[in-house]
Amino acid sequence: MFLAIEFGGTKLQMALGLGQGTLLALWREKVDPNQGATGIRAQIEGALAGFLQKNGIASKSKGEMGALLGVGIGFGGPVDIHTGQTITSHQVSGWDLFPIVGWMSNLLVAGGFGKVPIHLGNDADVAGLGEALFGAGRGADPVFYVTVGSGIGGGLIQNGRIHPGVGKGAAEIGHLTQGPYGTILEHKASGWGIQNRYQKESGNRRTVEEIADQAIRGDLVAKEVLQDSIKDLAWGLCQVICLICPKRIVIGGGVSLLGENAFFEPLRREVSTQLFRPYLGLTDILPAVLGEEVVLHGALALCVG
Repeated sequence: MFLAIEFGGTKLQMALGLGQGTLLALWREKVDPNQGATGIRAQIEGALAGFLQKNGIASKSKGEMGALLGVGIGFGGPVDIHTGQTITSHQVSGWDLFPIVGWMSNLLVAGGFGKVPIHLGNDADVAGLGEALFGAGRGADPVFYVTVGSGIGGGLIQNGRIHPGVGKGAAEIGHLTQGPYGTILEHKASGWGIQNRYQKESGNRRTVEEIADQAIRGDLVAKEVLQDSIKDLAWGLCQVICLICPKRIVIGGGVSLLGENAFFEPLRREVSTQLFRPYLGLTDILPAVLGEEVVLHGALALCVG
């Protein structure tokens, strides 16, 4: 049995499975970002042993009920897979250069569960692996995954594996900059970016869902903000297609939940308008299908290798 853990900015999740697309047990809690990384680690430290034992993984000192064979971690920020460290978190303080793999290994050994392989990845990369193997990217190669939520992240999956660059991540589409002194894409087309644009233009603070609803009702400011943000996201996708030409782009995250009419259809149309003409029609753009558990599916798959 393998253990998957997602360390996010708003939620923590753990799951057990065999890395074949099915979760056999699931645990989820919200996090308080104000408590920082120390608070998040305390939540895991308080829940881990009970979660494993409840689901048939007992500490060796109590008699082995089932073997824990490995752990996969999806972390909400850049990581160094060679040193086993988190580089930073843009949402929660206290994660700078933290040895998360060593910490998790010590936690398992102290709990009597033994020393097992631990695999670390950025959450967008790991989510991309999950969608490529078990979700909307299944059967396609390469797959580029994009999460459009509070931020924008990306992951490139080739031959069923994450492309890690030289070890500190790759595929950071949210940090593309339009022009040498421009704003990064994440600030223009993420959920926060859309909200900030709307507030600047209208003087009102609304959620992305409320902005979309206002656009449907004829609010010209809301409509323009959404159109501009989708144009900017399309620009980012066109850069990806020009460099990689993936067979499929899979998009998840809260903003993607606006749906076909408000998000995907205008996004595809805008991509086709901006794209390098020889590449038209080569890349599908589809919504993700694995929902809140996407990082867990990918983290389990990391363990399988």
